[in-house]
Amino acid sequence: MTASDTPLLEVRDLVVAYGKIRAVKGISFAVRQGSVVCLIGTNGAGKTTTLRTISGLLSPARGSVSFEGSRIDGTPAHKIVTLGVAQSPEGRHIFPRMTVKENLLLGAYARKDHGIAEDLEAAYELFPILRERADQPAGTFSGGEQQMLAMGRAMMSKPRLLLLDEPSMGLSPLMMQKIMATIRTLREQGTTILLVEQNAQAALTLADYGYVLEVGKIVASGTGKELLASDQVRKAYLGED
Repeated sequence: MTASDTPLLEVRDLVVAYGKIRAVKGISFAVRQGSVVCLIGTNGAGKTTTLRTISGLLSPARGSVSFEGSRIDGTPAHKIVTLGVAQSPEGRHIFPRMTVKENLLLGAYARKDHGIAEDLEAAYELFPILRERADQPAGTFSGGEQQMLAMGRAMMSKPRLLLLDEPSMGLSPLMMQKIMATIRTLREQGTTILLVEQNAQAALTLADYGYVLEVGKIVASGTGKELLASDQVRKAYLGED
């Protein structure tokens, strides 16, 4: 494999356990630069655990996580951010008493360059509501607005790889469409994205490639179009007979 063939992210034989319970049971997958890759599956499939392990919040019991060809499993989470991996977590986890602008600037806490003001402007262009309410406490935002803020905050670290965990959870259909359109825009701007999403239809329509997780194991994989056409996926995740 040449350097140009090396995936941006590569997960090999990953096992993650909570005590004696294995939440992830030896999965392997790759994310190539410039792509959107999705992980779909029901609650408890191991999707969030996988993201948390990639971002350094959990340590694997076995296996490896490599970013740009170098292993990062075992690296502290704050250092992984500086390498170019950022996560917008499930549940958003914005800081409600801080202003929108303060939340965004927290996303750039580890940066030492002089491009922060420029990237703040880019976040405002991506989500105009954030500019309009920059001085408003973030806790006054709706769920959809908080999701925009969480994504904008993650982008402020200038990631090479953006991990998105359930970005459409709890949102109205209209707001979900806006979030998915934003993910498409980010890809067009060159951001590589690993997306965890329970809305399989939306995720697979958007994704270049996808993996189906069931109780900690990958049971199917393929392009977004291939998985959308799969009888197994259509029956289990798209509600079709």
